[in-house]
Amino acid sequence: YVCSTWGNNHFKTFDGDVYQFPGVCEYNFVSDCRDAYMEFSVHIQRALNSDGHPEIQYILVKNKDITIYLKPNLVVVDGRIVKTPYYASGVFIETSEIYTKIYAKLGMVLMWNQQDALMVELDNKFNNHTCGLCGDYNGIQIYNEFIKGDASYNSITFGNMQKISKPTAKCEDPDETQALPSCDEHRDECQKLLTSSAFSDCRFRLNLEMYIQACMQDKCACNGKTDSFCLCSTISEYSRQCSHAGGRPGEWRTENFC
Repeated sequence: YVCSTWGNNHFKTFDGDVYQFPGVCEYNFVSDCRDAYMEFSVHIQRALNSDGHPEIQYILVKNKDITIYLKPNLVVVDGRIVKTPYYASGVFIETSEIYTKIYAKLGMVLMWNQQDALMVELDNKFNNHTCGLCGDYNGIQIYNEFIKGDASYNSITFGNMQKISKPTAKCEDPDETQALPSCDEHRDECQKLLTSSAFSDCRFRLNLEMYIQACMQDKCACNGKTDSFCLCSTISEYSRQCSHAGGRPGEWRTENFC
């Protein structure tokens, strides 16, 4: 099971909820929530880059007693810059030009494209034991993320609850009263992109509607700008998730598209 975040502040929990949360503080992406001993945690911090697009600035991973700090093209373990591939006490870290990957023996794989997209895969021994933006991993959508007891949360409230409070942090919480636009006018275009023949092997492996909705939100947020971030980040995520589910996406990028 994977939890991921990508593009224009999209998140997909282990249980399959997809939501948007535009926070720019440091947040608990996923951590082991059992009280006695926290085996791992993954924190992320996003910020807008020079093009005004949200990117992940850094990722902070704690794995038992090791602390790993990731930035694009930089891996720091327990305060020391290390060369990859790096292996120590149950953690293997490898990097390529486009990915940083961490394999942790305790049952976690983390993959970051050094820009906007992060995917964490967890062993199912952590079922019902996680907290953070990835949710509780109990296999039930909505429950305990967006509905708890009698209370229901919108995605912004839920996201704000995952903030790591740091006395020095200067960051505003996103406004919880803001409704997302409906973006229906972009449905046809997004549907066409995601059902192209390149993705014929993906259709029955993934929840297509989820990605169509995310793509529609992207088109809205981009207000007619045609840069590749607006168009491509959700399609890239669909392609990654399809491969991860055992599918074989075809070549969907062209010279003039993404």
